[in-house]
Amino acid sequence: MAEKIITTEYSEEMQKSYMNYSMSVITARAIPDARDGLKPVQRRVLYDMSELHINHDKPHRKSARIVGDTMGKYHPHGDSSIYETLVVMSQVFKKGMPLVNGHGNFGSIEGDGAAAMRYTEARLEKFAEEVYLKDLDKTVDFVPNYDETEKEPEVLPVRVPNLLINGAEGIAVGMSTSIPPHNLGEVIDAVMAYIDRPEIAIQELMEYLPGPDFPTGGIIANKSELAGIYETGSGKIKLRGKLEVELGKRKSDKDKLVITEIPYTMVGAGINKCLVDIAELVESKKLTDVVDISNQSNKEGIRIVLELKKDADVEKVINILYKKTKLEDTFGVNMLAIAGGRPETLNLKGILRNYLEFQYQNTTRKYRALLEKELEKKEIREGLIKACDVIDLIIAILRGSKNLKDAKACLMNGDISNIKFRTPGFEEDAKKLQFTEKQASAILEMRLYKLIGLEILALEKEYKETLKKIKEYTGILENKGAMDKVIKEDLAHIKEEFATPRRTVIEDGKEAVYEEAPVEVQEVAFIMDKFGYCKLLDKNTYDRNRETVEAEHPHVIVCMNTDKICLFTNLGNLHQVKVMEIPFGKLRDKGTPIDNLSKFDGTKEEIICLTNLEGIRGKKLVFATKMALVKQVPAEEFETNNRTVAATKLQDGDGLVSVQIVEQQTEVVLQTSGDVFLRFALDEISEMKKNSRGVRGIKLAAGEELERLYLLGEEPVIMYKKKEVHLNRLKIGKRDGKGSKVRLN
Repeated sequence: MAEKIITTEYSEEMQKSYMNYSMSVITARAIPDARDGLKPVQRRVLYDMSELHINHDKPHRKSARIVGDTMGKYHPHGDSSIYETLVVMSQVFKKGMPLVNGHGNFGSIEGDGAAAMRYTEARLEKFAEEVYLKDLDKTVDFVPNYDETEKEPEVLPVRVPNLLINGAEGIAVGMSTSIPPHNLGEVIDAVMAYIDRPEIAIQELMEYLPGPDFPTGGIIANKSELAGIYETGSGKIKLRGKLEVELGKRKSDKDKLVITEIPYTMVGAGINKCLVDIAELVESKKLTDVVDISNQSNKEGIRIVLELKKDADVEKVINILYKKTKLEDTFGVNMLAIAGGRPETLNLKGILRNYLEFQYQNTTRKYRALLEKELEKKEIREGLIKACDVIDLIIAILRGSKNLKDAKACLMNGDISNIKFRTPGFEEDAKKLQFTEKQASAILEMRLYKLIGLEILALEKEYKETLKKIKEYTGILENKGAMDKVIKEDLAHIKEEFATPRRTVIEDGKEAVYEEAPVEVQEVAFIMDKFGYCKLLDKNTYDRNRETVEAEHPHVIVCMNTDKICLFTNLGNLHQVKVMEIPFGKLRDKGTPIDNLSKFDGTKEEIICLTNLEGIRGKKLVFATKMALVKQVPAEEFETNNRTVAATKLQDGDGLVSVQIVEQQTEVVLQTSGDVFLRFALDEISEMKKNSRGVRGIKLAAGEELERLYLLGEEPVIMYKKKEVHLNRLKIGKRDGKGSKVRLN
């Protein structure tokens, strides 16, 4: 068979492929479904645990067993994502209602990771069994798994708005979701109110659901903005930790400020970061009322203790903590979910509407299945009751039949052609029989003890009970009010059994006010030796010892303490250090390694140019690389708050060899490793952005590199290989031009 070649536009094919990929990530991996509030991996883990019967009343099973089974049957995307999902669903400090009960080390609120899956065990929580997995066979559709060897539920029949209760976080292609967790009891109250009044306003719904309820507790400090967030589905929630003052019991005891609850955003490494930030505030004398910090947190909860000085201003300390640490943070809300097969940002009513539509669908399917089952029971029991009334005829037919087929034909159609009655007189009655197939099968399978009087009474009682259920189920299916009542009763039962008290306080907190004392502006001398040890000297000390300092330190800059020190390196990086962050030292002190104050790595990088930001402001810098790429860059390009930025773009194998500050110079000289000098006008070098590579300054021979760049100024004479080179006497040529180069032998 000949190959069929399809011609297509490359850009169109790439666009189509990328769109397919992005939609796959959005709908099948990163964004939860609005119906059950679960991502596919969460749904598959819970379903697999249900299939393995790892229920709340059964022993825990190895996490590796659960992960392997889930990956092999339903989720072939790697074990790490599955195990991470299992771990998160068990963590009480991340989920409003945990769905998995973990046994072993499942991580901590302070950011400790879970033990390897071979060491931990898990089972389902009762809440997950009862509320997420019940009636799976009666409610939702099942679809083929990835290789069509198994079936898995399209969604789980979750009976509460899980999207609100446990929240969701996910990053897809071009979009993300971030939904905070809420209190189970409050969410159920809001659902009931919405069922009663679908036109209810969001402001009224918030009487039942006042706001998120984070598992870490804490305080929501912008209550007045929550209505807008629930109206639009997006916004920012201001979170604060909860602090308590413990007064010393005796005069000698210090008062303590105790952090008892943290913002939800601090879960993980945020706690240690907060402790470091508090310690830095104490060291920098911004938090002078704190004399000691200790983390006394344990399994019982968070307890970070700050010991205070006598007569400390507690309110000021609290304001500083809120203003300068993560004890006050924001939680970005974006209530994005898959609704109707596509991603959509939902407001509060939108989430409840999608949830209720799903509940109506599930409840309808459930009661249709139950009704069909009861109708089948009714049919069979009617047949058995009728059979008991003509039991002598039934026995006569059975005795006269050669096989089961003949007896069944007689019961269903009155066919007596193959029946030989031992006692005459039953023929005419037998011809009138018209049992259904199910009734005939039940009669033929009926045991003789069922003919006992009490058993017949029990059968009639079951028949009445079946009729009662048929009436009930029919009423639910035909009457929306009755269905609403069933859903509300179910929710009320869930609330009674599983609801917990609210943990997060909601208020309109006062703005944390802290005015830093103004910095005393002064002139200082930054000095750094050849080993990278630096320090600040006050101006008077520097002036008295200027010759000694400059003789021993290759880098000396006199600047203001509000300035920044800029380090340009051979890797094309610019590292910036605030002068105020550099410690003062005495004349003979060794100083602090510059590596400790910045991201500069002395083992991999070499400083090409060291200056202060004010010293280059308003000027231009000339860059030159080993591959002879040159450019001019305005100094404004480097005015950034980032401590490290790329000062230039380098090709593979290239490196920065020179950064020169342009003062009044008008000419430039390039020097190569092949003893070649080229002099040309500075304005031939183009002005570019910092993220550009530059233009070729000189054509290099094979194996040759650019070594130096000189700006012609007050000192035009250099020593090159023990010879004096008068740069201003070199022939002036064109950048990269032929015939203008000078080779020194």
